[in-house]
Amino acid sequence: MNFPESDFKHIFLPGDVEKPVLLLLHGTGGDENDLVPLGQAVAPDHAILSVRGRVLENGMPRFFRRLAEGVFDLDDLKFRTDELADFITAARDEYEIGKRPLVALGYSNGANIAASLFLKRPEVLDGAMLLRAMVPFEPDELPNLSGKKILMLTGMMDLIIPLDNSKKLAGMLADAGADLDFRAKPMAHGLGQSDLADMQNWFPAAFR
Repeated sequence: MNFPESDFKHIFLPGDVEKPVLLLLHGTGGDENDLVPLGQAVAPDHAILSVRGRVLENGMPRFFRRLAEGVFDLDDLKFRTDELADFITAARDEYEIGKRPLVALGYSNGANIAASLFLKRPEVLDGAMLLRAMVPFEPDELPNLSGKKILMLTGMMDLIIPLDNSKKLAGMLADAGADLDFRAKPMAHGLGQSDLADMQNWFPAAFR
């Protein structure tokens, strides 16, 4: 398979070839540059692959379409999940990532597409930090996520993502066998310093 470079606008920042690679997935209206400072703060010296979503909503990039707030276009979601998974697979070869672990750091819409990758194409990710994620879709059968390490940081005062929905996703991932660390925090939808601190503590311990 040729590397579909034109399919996704992205950046790759090289890092220590002995360490896992971070896959950065932005929220609605973001781009491939948005989460780079956060990724570098969480995992200094690690390589970074940061991708821009291909769907536009009123001019704002997203990773898949939605019909309304919290109501996803499931056909598009599943198509975009496969599309992103194929890109990630090709990027492993293009950037000589090899068998190094690939760990997603996704926020909001980016966290949701990462969750969808776990449910539909679990082979492409080894772990994730999911910030403000909700259930992307409910599969007919849960995948085997044994060995996948996932940190979920959810805001108890998030007006966009109901806490019960985030807890449901956490339950699905745990039932699928993931090594899950779920933390409900006194936060809204936006990110804060405590989110950074949680990731800085979790990531090096999870991926020694």
